[in-house]
Amino acid sequence: MPALNFKQIDVFSATPLKGNPLAVVFDADDLSAERMAAFATWTNLSETTFLLKPRDPRADYRLRIFTTLQELPFAGHPTLGSCHAWLEAGGVPQGEEIIQECEVGLVRIRRQGDQLAFLAPPLLKSGPVEPEVLEQVCRGLGLNAGDIVRAQWVDNGAGWLAVMLAERQQVLDLQPDYPALIGLAVGVIAPCDPQRDDTDAQFEVRAFIAGDGMPEDPATGSLNAGIAQWLLGAGLAPSRYRVSQGLSMGRAGVIDVEQVGDEVWIGGAAVTCIEGKLLAASC
Repeated sequence: MPALNFKQIDVFSATPLKGNPLAVVFDADDLSAERMAAFATWTNLSETTFLLKPRDPRADYRLRIFTTLQELPFAGHPTLGSCHAWLEAGGVPQGEEIIQECEVGLVRIRRQGDQLAFLAPPLLKSGPVEPEVLEQVCRGLGLNAGDIVRAQWVDNGAGWLAVMLAERQQVLDLQPDYPALIGLAVGVIAPCDPQRDDTDAQFEVRAFIAGDGMPEDPATGSLNAGIAQWLLGAGLAPSRYRVSQGLSMGRAGVIDVEQVGDEVWIGGAAVTCIEGKLLAASC
């Protein structure tokens, strides 16, 4: 097997090393799922993706997405980072938008100046979070039940649930007990106060995936897509807003959310940090 082109992209940041890293392997049609999973475990990043020829003629490319634990039907920062890598490598879409095929179906991606944005896929699970699950969340995050203002399932393929706290600093101060959160993917959000908080973002978010190689995600497209559908549907956010994520990890992720009619778009910058070859011996 010949060596495969490889890139490592920083997503949701225009500044290298401040976003969420993503490994992207090109022309991976001959790799087995087992080898993809093994390589994703080895990278120890939150996600590793593999670009393949599309099966659906409407799609520009097909994408498989792996964490260190499992394959995902959809994820946000891998969608934007892989699209950035595909375009940078000379990919030409069939139409004005880029169409990505993944296990959740076809995902529309559009260019917004120097950024990319994906159309938030439908939620697979929504509605209130069960009391026993909220109890586990409180134990794992060191919260009292009264600290949670609202809670909702926002699962679009990665199993997310989200809880809202009253203040941004509460989110930044969280010190999770990851063993207590095993089995859950938890997003935490709070509104920012423009008079108190030194940020141009309207919300602060953190994302926890207990048991993963990266138990906290620095900037999360799928979670923010789910949260956006929750907040916008409930009238809890304006039609256009910005999210800050990753500060507690020394990052500075920025996720832009825009509602256009019934569509919710999740956008951000991406920058290439590493280019190279995945050697045949590694596969």
